[in-house]
Amino acid sequence: MNLGNCPRCGKLFANNFRDICPACIKDIEHEYEKCLEYLRQEKLATIQEVHDATGVSVKQITKFIKEGRITVANNPNMMYPCEVCGVLIRENNMCDSCRTRLTRDLSAAAKEDFGMEQGGSADRKGSGAYSAVDKFRNQ
Repeated sequence: MNLGNCPRCGKLFANNFRDICPACIKDIEHEYEKCLEYLRQEKLATIQEVHDATGVSVKQITKFIKEGRITVANNPNMMYPCEVCGVLIRENNMCDSCRTRLTRDLSAAAKEDFGMEQGGSADRKGSGAYSAVDKFRNQ
C-alpha cells in the first residue's frame, strides 16, 4: 500500500488512483457542483464573478476549465489567466503574445548556438538539441 500526504490538506492517505485524499476529492466535487449551478443561472459570468459567488478559488475554477469540466463554449465570458503574464485567455496555457515571444527567444537562442558551432567551438561541438537549454541555464 502506497502512503502519501495530500497536497491540498496535508493529511496522510492511501495513494491509489488519485493524488489527493478522498475528503479533498469530495470537497473538489462539491466546489465543481457549486460552480456548475452558478453558471447554469449566470451564463455570462466571468471567472471572478464565479469566484465571488461560490467561494471557489480562481485556480480551482481554472483547473476545471483546463480539465474540460467547465466549458468556455457555453460560457462566453469565462476566461482564465495566462500562466506567464496573467492576461485573460480562453484556451491553452499562454496568450498569443507570450507564445510568440517564447518562440522568438528560442529561435534566437538556436541561431546563436548554431553560429557558435559553425565558428568552431570544439567544446560545444556535437551538443545538439541540449545547447539551447544550456544557454538558458547559464544565464
